[in-house]
Amino acid sequence: MAVNTHVINAVDLLRLTLPEIVVGLAALLTLTLDLVVLKGRAAAVRWKAGALVACAGCAGAILLLVLRPETATLYDGMLVVAPLTQMVEAVLAGFTILAVLLSVDSDFTQHIGEYLALMLFATAGMMVLVSTRNLLVIFASLELLSLSLYILTAFNKRSRLSAEGALKYFLFGGMAAAFFLFGISLLYGLSGSIQMSGVASALETQSLTPLWMVAIVMVVTGLGFKVAAAPFHLWAPDAYQGAPTPSAAMIASSSKIASFFVFATVMVMGLTAGARTWHGPEAAWVPLLAVIAALSMLVGNLAAIAQSSTRRLLAYSAVGHAGYMLLGILANSELGLRALLYYVITYGLATVGAFGVLAALEKEGMDEIDGLAGLSRRAPWLSFCLLIFLLSLAGIPPLSGFFGKFFVFSSALHAGTGLLWLVALAIAMSAVSLYYYLRVLKQVYVRDPGAGAGAIETSLLMRATVGVVALLVVVLGCYPDLLLNWIDAALRAMPH
Repeated sequence: MAVNTHVINAVDLLRLTLPEIVVGLAALLTLTLDLVVLKGRAAAVRWKAGALVACAGCAGAILLLVLRPETATLYDGMLVVAPLTQMVEAVLAGFTILAVLLSVDSDFTQHIGEYLALMLFATAGMMVLVSTRNLLVIFASLELLSLSLYILTAFNKRSRLSAEGALKYFLFGGMAAAFFLFGISLLYGLSGSIQMSGVASALETQSLTPLWMVAIVMVVTGLGFKVAAAPFHLWAPDAYQGAPTPSAAMIASSSKIASFFVFATVMVMGLTAGARTWHGPEAAWVPLLAVIAALSMLVGNLAAIAQSSTRRLLAYSAVGHAGYMLLGILANSELGLRALLYYVITYGLATVGAFGVLAALEKEGMDEIDGLAGLSRRAPWLSFCLLIFLLSLAGIPPLSGFFGKFFVFSSALHAGTGLLWLVALAIAMSAVSLYYYLRVLKQVYVRDPGAGAGAIETSLLMRATVGVVALLVVVLGCYPDLLLNWIDAALRAMPH
């Protein structure tokens, strides 16, 4: 259903933003339920009731997005409702459900309503973030997302690592936000517009001055922080290690999906002349992004080798994967966006699954890689799921991670021989990543458990959640068209 933006009224606006409203209302209802209705009840009851409301809100938003497709561009791009944005929003809500389910057995806080509400507010921020082509709205929604994630990272008040990780996340995030906002102000001064289309039009008629390059560098700095690309990644290891496990899962999955989507749209649709057809000439930011991608691959994969903490290993792995994903943006084409979306969604699944396994082992204090020794004898199901997640992250067929890398590398090669060296580096670093993933699996399957180590008991909900994610990783690897067809249909319907 298309909406005439010239006669838009309040009813139409409410209808078009109903998924975001549902998530926001679910956050308020979760908070009210915990603080008023369930006050004084056992923590387990409050977790389950809050999680039920939060998951119901996200599921309701997904139904609205999937079953009632809309197409509208309101207020010159301030709100863009299209099958592509609705698809990404539905995926983000789905990942929030997974993160909420991972938190049900947690005991790191008594402020359960506040914690779940912040998760939903972060989700609402991400949903707005992917649904706008207005640079100022992008900044505002990024800040809503970031502020929520800073607090979620610091939520374990009993942990020094949680406070340290949150402080570093906040300080680096504040600096990155300043760079991004200054970059936006320069783009506005040069183009006279804060809409991506207006910036792209100005680029078509103006020469690329040093001031344009300064603006582009500042925007890339701000967005590079959000995706944890080197050298803007310094917050990631401490945040991943110190944050409560469900918070780390959200930072590593849904936050990365939203950030890479907006990164791609800003660079390709806003900062490339002729980008409204998705086939503009080679953009001025390509060399800059190529250097960042190469640095991310090198720093992320080489630093991961030296890690003794599983969480820090996943953090540096995320830096390396950010380098691979940037190849999808560097392709500067619809094919590149298609590959990027498949990659970032399947990467998010593998990562949230790995954090799900760590959440199940949290009460055993098994964060160190050496502490996973003999896990296959103590928790066979969790070990098997961890095997699937890590091999997918390493890009081993027929798991979804293999096809993610294949599609991204192919899109970069299709863009021209100028990226051949970067693809070669990506393949080499993928081989390096296999080494440190196998280090973890060696502990799990080859080493013997310590003396007196017995079976690890986990809840049925945790085992089922991790199992469903592992199944999705396998199915999307064996049948990648299940996701690719959805992405292709959304791209074909995208307004240019």
